[in-house]
Amino acid sequence: MSSAGTPIDVSHRPRLADLKPLVQPVRPVANELRPPTEPKVTPATQLENREGYRSDFLGDFIVPWPALDAEQAKDVYSTGNTGDRLDYTHFSITMSRRRRLALIAGVNIDGASSVEIDRKRDAWTYDGRLPSDAQIGEALYADNLLDRGHLVRRQDPNWGQEAHTANGDTFHFTNCSPQMAAFNQKTWLELEDYILDNTRRWKGRATVFTGPLFREDDPTYRDVQIPTAFWKVVAFLSDDGKPSASAYMIDQQRELGKLQLVFGALKTYRHSVDQIESLTGIRFGGLADYDGFSNEERLTGTRIEAAIRGPEDILL
Repeated sequence: MSSAGTPIDVSHRPRLADLKPLVQPVRPVANELRPPTEPKVTPATQLENREGYRSDFLGDFIVPWPALDAEQAKDVYSTGNTGDRLDYTHFSITMSRRRRLALIAGVNIDGASSVEIDRKRDAWTYDGRLPSDAQIGEALYADNLLDRGHLVRRQDPNWGQEAHTANGDTFHFTNCSPQMAAFNQKTWLELEDYILDNTRRWKGRATVFTGPLFREDDPTYRDVQIPTAFWKVVAFLSDDGKPSASAYMIDQQRELGKLQLVFGALKTYRHSVDQIESLTGIRFGGLADYDGFSNEERLTGTRIEAAIRGPEDILL
């Protein structure tokens, strides 16, 4: 289904595996998921006692960890040690057993104690609390135009005395999702910049949930289904101290039939929290009650979708 609810003809949709990148790789690579030669693993003992996502981070505005519908709940990868969530420094992740990617990533951002950490050479590792084959790793990203995309943005949890630990924690494959090579396109990054910059400017706090939208017909590449959409839900306190929420989605579903590169042009839209819940099967507590788009849709019975072309269109 399209984001507007109209069935999409996928019979002629090209597979990512059949598409040629703009720049050919240095050496040919078989279209299969190859095991990494020297996988790097962070021992489970090193990740013990991480204080992950906090539902009381915004004070009296309690934002619980999102709940999954019955079908999604069956897909959660849980262990005896970690439960249904992997906790890192200032953020947490719920993993999909079937897709081997995160279902939900949630981070607390504290603008008042934000620490700027220069990005060095990326060193992605497996989380030792899960089997390595339960996490999509380096083999998917070798010699192609796919990006290793942070779900919890690297800078977001970098605050307080544990900022450097948080920065390193974001480089686990559990926090990585295959994103379009063009994912560093303008509007999605501007949205992320806007959220972080304003929490720093206001010296305020925000909670951000991010994840892929899994569809049964997501295209397959190297035996991995690649998500074609990503969503973001933001909870914060407005200037007058009132609880507020907003939601966004980037989707290339409509461009799949006319791709020129491995991935095509992307568009970012402001959506309602209600819409994200409907599309993902994930429930964000009562956040929709604090979202202007959701409230307007409930009053009018009309679905609202606003294209984001630049910073002037981003409203929290």
